[in-house]
Amino acid sequence: MPVNIMWFRRDLRLTDNAALYHALKSNSAIVPVFIFDKNILDDLEEKDDSRITFIYRALEEMQEQLVSIKSSLEVYYGTPAEVFKTLLKKYTIEKVFTNTDYEPYANKRDKEIQQLLKEKDISFHSYKDQVIFEKKEIVKDNDEPYTVFTPYSKKWKAALTEYLYKAYPTKKYFDNFYKQKEVKIPSYKTIGFTESSQHMPSKSLDHDVVKNYTGDRDFPALHGTTRMGVHLRFGTVSIRKLIKDAIELNGTFLNELIWRDFFQMILFNFPHVGQGKAFKPAYDFIKWRYSERDFKSWCEGKTGYPIVDAGMRELNETGFMHNRVRMITASFLAKHLLIDWRWGEAYFAKKLLDFDLAANNGGWQWAAGSGCDAAPYFRIFNPSLQTKRFDPNLEYIRKWVPELDEFSYPDPIVEHEFARKRCLEEYAKAVKANN
Repeated sequence: MPVNIMWFRRDLRLTDNAALYHALKSNSAIVPVFIFDKNILDDLEEKDDSRITFIYRALEEMQEQLVSIKSSLEVYYGTPAEVFKTLLKKYTIEKVFTNTDYEPYANKRDKEIQQLLKEKDISFHSYKDQVIFEKKEIVKDNDEPYTVFTPYSKKWKAALTEYLYKAYPTKKYFDNFYKQKEVKIPSYKTIGFTESSQHMPSKSLDHDVVKNYTGDRDFPALHGTTRMGVHLRFGTVSIRKLIKDAIELNGTFLNELIWRDFFQMILFNFPHVGQGKAFKPAYDFIKWRYSERDFKSWCEGKTGYPIVDAGMRELNETGFMHNRVRMITASFLAKHLLIDWRWGEAYFAKKLLDFDLAANNGGWQWAAGSGCDAAPYFRIFNPSLQTKRFDPNLEYIRKWVPELDEFSYPDPIVEHEFARKRCLEEYAKAVKANN
């Protein structure tokens, strides 16, 4: 009996899922598949990586739902090409359905699988699911992609209709899943990992947090942000649902969701940013200080700048860092220490539970001044002023830097005014010489 494959990637839910909806409405039974991709997993250093645990638990939840309707998720460990060759031997496949991923590796992977399927006369169908607008859907009047957020967001809002955030009614078609006994998910050991004990944020959106988001979101001591980042990254929550909630509850939160679309659009239209290059080419000529010692101090939260150290310690212990503090720590590395922002980007990529290439790269380039930002490079955060504004009672800092008032706490590794002057000089040289 011919079947169709639903290939889950960063869309780990059975409700309101674009590709799944179209798959279930097709003319064959649907075999749901997830691949623990060796090409990605082999690059992860920590064997208790919390992201693997997050994915694993999401798969278990999906499996429970599928087993209750006498179907099963098929989870494989291997490269996508190896797994699809296995599936081709196991089933007569007519079509493969999936949701679009915009990252450079994902584009390369999907082209490879598409070619493999084409040789067997199997069609590959990809749908927009993790963003509201993708690729070149929101462009300037001259059809060029936007490179500045504010005008992009205005056009994004003008183009939004209720239809675009309407949920896909997948549950209506659950009978079309392929019926079979439960296929066991490979163990953590099989895929080379152990279960992480790190706390995983709830996927229930706290409406009170969203209502108070505008006033609270910049204060790291408050429970003022939604922690939805990881759920958007792995698709355990639908972007359409969050857009609907944001429209009803808070415009500032809506703007934060639009930033996600913006950075995915940048990554698609300017793929060099995902390949280690600055968005503004002149910034690739900055003479960085490749100080291993200073970078280590930054990573460990021992710079002598309390707000920076608190943020890095929060990241190291929890896999999360407050967004305001992400900007402060990133600016400090690139501008105070004059260390290549790519070092920091890679460190965040290793540690963040909600790591997303487009958002992480966009945030780091914004902080370094090399990215999509209307402001010139000479905006340099003063950690002391940021502390006075956003953690005036030192609640956040004392939580993560308990030795703040003790002799054991280090002196600042660089003096602010000296660092600011050095940064401005080096940036000016590079930009002037290469513009």
